[in-house]
Amino acid sequence: MNVSESTAVEPGDCALAGLLLTLPGQQPSVRTRVWRALRALGAALLRDGLYVLPAGAVHEARLDGLASEIAAAGGSAERVQLLACDAQQADRFRRLFARDAEFGELLGAVSALRAEAPGLAAPLRERRLRMLQRQCAQLAAIDFFPGEARAQVQRALADCARRLAGDEPQAVEGACVRRLERAAYQQRCWATRCRPWVDRLASAWLIARHIDAAPRFLWLADPAACPADALGYDFDGAQFTHVGGGVSYETLLASFGLDADVALLRLGTLVHALDTGGVPVAEAAGLAALLAGACAAIADDDALLAATLPVFDWLYRHFQESEER
Repeated sequence: MNVSESTAVEPGDCALAGLLLTLPGQQPSVRTRVWRALRALGAALLRDGLYVLPAGAVHEARLDGLASEIAAAGGSAERVQLLACDAQQADRFRRLFARDAEFGELLGAVSALRAEAPGLAAPLRERRLRMLQRQCAQLAAIDFFPGEARAQVQRALADCARRLAGDEPQAVEGACVRRLERAAYQQRCWATRCRPWVDRLASAWLIARHIDAAPRFLWLADPAACPADALGYDFDGAQFTHVGGGVSYETLLASFGLDADVALLRLGTLVHALDTGGVPVAEAAGLAALLAGACAAIADDDALLAATLPVFDWLYRHFQESEER
């Protein structure tokens, strides 16, 4: 395996550098110092006393330094190398370093800043934004196998910075989400792919509850057959679809100026997690189970939407109550 001087790790790498250690029990300061150093490096605990990092010259040198420090303090430390036996074990190795939960906490803090920003003095807003940007950079430095969760937080931070600076419209990774007036989108026909799943159902709920007071929905077996007078969403070439990593629900939020509602944003994070991955959301497994059961039991798409609208109503109320507590 070629060794890099960078801490960046290629997704296909499956070798680990390990430190098998025993610390002197009479020196709590040494234990604390070593534990903090391992945490700062992003090391994962594989087994009791065995801490690991992705293999690489930088990581191995840092573990060597810790081993010397532990030995000097009267403990024992052995440097080891581990190589995955198969693809399944390699995947388990990579999951040891998953940062999704930490990115999820950071995304919540970004959403909180967006919600509280109108009532904050400009210096305080800017200080909190800089702190979140630093935290994201620090977390990214030990996110050895980057995924959607990291990208999702980085997009949210960039969007938050634009909003605090007053920049409009929102430019998102080469695309532009234009702000639209809801009054011009009433009593319209909204078309999407048939047999809808979470993004299409949540988008339909958002349309019906927050955008169009009297919408009609058309379920397309072939998106190419979308009528010219219909508003398409969540398919390639649709007016409202995925933009810059955001799902169609999030595009609709931004398009109609609904993204100041923190409860709607939190619901968007849930939809995003189920549709494309990203930061974990506690309610995701429950919503997926409910929607899967509804899809299996209800063959008609209009009836499916009618049955699931209350589910999104309840989730929205849940997120509203959570924000008020």
